[in-house]
Amino acid sequence: MANINRVTITGNLTRDPELRSLPSGMSVCELGVAVNHRRKDNATDQWIEEPNYFNVVVFGSQGDNCAQYLSKGRPVAIDGRLRWSSWEDKNGGGKRSKVEIVAQTVQFLGSRGDAPGGPPQGGGQGYVPQNDAPADTSDFSNPAPVAAGGGSEDDIPF
Repeated sequence: MANINRVTITGNLTRDPELRSLPSGMSVCELGVAVNHRRKDNATDQWIEEPNYFNVVVFGSQGDNCAQYLSKGRPVAIDGRLRWSSWEDKNGGGKRSKVEIVAQTVQFLGSRGDAPGGPPQGGGQGYVPQNDAPADTSDFSNPAPVAAGGGSEDDIPF
């Protein structure tokens, strides 16, 4: 059986993207993403929002786009894999490690105005999903006319 290493998160950027280049010339963009988790506190019977923070790495032209179009506070959806790395601390502090998300796709949610400091969209109600794709209304179009002698409504099997 094959192992699966896949993660999908949606959240808000905690900082502006940081773009750098590898010696090979490939772009690398680093993002910080906060994802809220809700749980009920049994002592107070209140819902509590607990943020989880993730470091995300985006390579290539997709990283360039993230650096150009994203900013702190923007909502994003990330699909990728987890990567664990370890190293020796330069100051002799021992072994260090981290887990980060290597993004395969980054979807920009909302609009530029949804970030804090920008004009609110949707009357100040927070994120409002938007879709530029036209609605498929072909199911609602009028049926094609039936040719003379081609049948009647009584021939319909339902």
